[in-house]
Amino acid sequence: MTLSAVADRLPERARDVAQRHGTIACSGPEDLPADLQAVTIAAPTVDHARLAGACLARGWHVMVEKPMTATIAEAERLVAEAAARRLVLAVGHTERFNPVVRALLERVRRPRFIEAHRLGVFSARSTDIDVVLDLMIHDLDVVQALVRRPLASVEAIGVRALTDKVDIANARLAFEGGCVANLTASRISAERVRKLRLFEDDAYVSVDCARQEGWRYRVRNEPGRPPEIVREGLQAEVEEPLAVELRIFALRARGEEAPIVTGEEGLLALRTAHRVLERIREQAAVAAEDPA
Repeated sequence: MTLSAVADRLPERARDVAQRHGTIACSGPEDLPADLQAVTIAAPTVDHARLAGACLARGWHVMVEKPMTATIAEAERLVAEAAARRLVLAVGHTERFNPVVRALLERVRRPRFIEAHRLGVFSARSTDIDVVLDLMIHDLDVVQALVRRPLASVEAIGVRALTDKVDIANARLAFEGGCVANLTASRISAERVRKLRLFEDDAYVSVDCARQEGWRYRVRNEPGRPPEIVREGLQAEVEEPLAVELRIFALRARGEEAPIVTGEEGLLALRTAHRVLERIREQAAVAAEDPA
C-alpha cells in the first residue's frame, strides 16, 4: 500500500501533509493522479456524497468515514454507483476493526440484551451533526452486526446542551427474534467511555473498547460441585483499529477477500440512525406541546 497523493481544500494543509509523507498535494478529487486504485475520504459529512461520488466516477475504490453521507438518498446513490461500476465501497465504522470487537463478533451467536455507552469529551469537531450520527452510529453498526436480525421498533430521546444539535441521546432498539439493545451516547461527558455489555442465554460478556479488553462470564456445572462462575478473556491482540481498517480496505481493493464494512452495511447503520433521530424529534414535539 503506497500513499500516492493527498488532497485537501486548504492548499497549505495538503502541502504540509504531503511533505511529511513524501507525496504530492492536490486540491480535490479532480486533481488526483488518474492511476490511483483506491482513496479514503475524511471530510465533513455534508461533503461525503460529493467526494465519494466523484472518486467512484473516476473508477477508484472508495472508503468513506462514517456517517456514510448526510442523507439516506445520498447513501443509496453511492451504493448503486459502486455496484454498477463493480467498485469497492467501504464505510469507516472503525470500531468494527477494534480487535476486541472482532473477537466479540466471532464468539457471540444469539444475543438477548445489549447495552452500550459511548461518552466523549466535548470537542468542536463534528458538531455539524447530532451525537447520534457522530458517536452512537458506531454502536448502531456493531449491534446490528451482532444481532443479524431486522429491526422491529425504535424508541429514543435526546437533549441539546452545548450546541444546536442533539448532544446526548438514548435509544432502545427491539429486533425481530427478541433481542433488545439500549444505547447511550454523549459528547459532553467528563471522561471518555466506550463500553458494551451483552447477555446471551448462557453467558454475559463485558467489553471495554477503549482498553481493547473483554471478558465472558458463564456458569460451570460439574457433578458433585456447586455451580461456579467462570471468567474467560476474549483473546484479542492490541492493535490500532484505524490501521487495521485501512489494511483490510487495501486488501479488498486489490481483489482479495477481506471483511470490510460494506456500503450496504453503512447504509443500514445510517437508516437506523435516522430512525433514532426521527423518534427524538417526535418526543421533542410531544414535550413542547405539554403545558406542564
